[in-house]
Amino acid sequence: MYLFIVNPNAGNGEGRRIWNKISKKLRRLDIPYEHVYTTSAEQAHTFLQGKLTGEVSWRAVGVIGGDGTIHSLLPAMHQSGVPLAVFSAGSGNDTARGFGIPRRVGGALKVLLSGRSTAADLISIDGDRTLTALAVGFDAQVASNVNDSRYKKICNALGLGRLAYIIGIFHTLLTYRPGPLTLDCDGTTYHFESAWLTAINNVSSYGGGMTICPDAKPDDGVLDLCVVHDCSKLKLLLLFPTVLFGGHTKLSFVTMLKGQNITISSSLPRLALGDGEHVATTPLRASLEPGSIRIIRP
Repeated sequence: MYLFIVNPNAGNGEGRRIWNKISKKLRRLDIPYEHVYTTSAEQAHTFLQGKLTGEVSWRAVGVIGGDGTIHSLLPAMHQSGVPLAVFSAGSGNDTARGFGIPRRVGGALKVLLSGRSTAADLISIDGDRTLTALAVGFDAQVASNVNDSRYKKICNALGLGRLAYIIGIFHTLLTYRPGPLTLDCDGTTYHFESAWLTAINNVSSYGGGMTICPDAKPDDGVLDLCVVHDCSKLKLLLLFPTVLFGGHTKLSFVTMLKGQNITISSSLPRLALGDGEHVATTPLRASLEPGSIRIIRP
């Protein structure tokens, strides 16, 4: 039997619309399932934890929602052995993008029913877990501002989730100031006098498809890092169009690293978001948990 967690409010109601399509197809195929609507991270986690520790042997857990909904389920899914299936209904949808899962309902359902269950890594941050990326600094502030904005709802309604993040970049530039940052990656220390952002990625993209770490793979046993530092606001703005296709990695003010254990400290507390959700502020420690969750992918 399949279990589905549905966030009906994801993507301005896109979650409910997608679930209606999925449930009709499942009934037509006579596939047994159970589902629940959830409107909060706590509710989703509590329900799933109870189900996974029950007597039913679930073939998979299908999540209809955005990256934040998926993030809320990671504590229960972690080391459960039950694979996760993703149905995109958010604004960023970097989880689906990172695992090559189609956005269209028919394609995603085909992956659930006939895809392969593979092990994937997780990022652990002070006891919390993240599947896609940990954003620290400017990029985290952009995502936070977008989540609190009115323009996110408008962009989602128009099917332009990525546009919300582009607007958020300009919004955040009005008040954000870079500052000194020290980063330790697997025992090697780096100091940046004027750091804008640090991205720690398990998949190649974040922020609705920005390819911040082009070489990142969710099952390679290593985390990819991108640090943007010592540049003007103008250079930072010029950087973002290149991030869409990963062309920023050769720039002099971009440092790319790989590692399994990362510590970040800064002169000013910096916001850190995992899967677009608030998880910490600096100083923080992030580490790799190899192969600790299963994902159904094409």
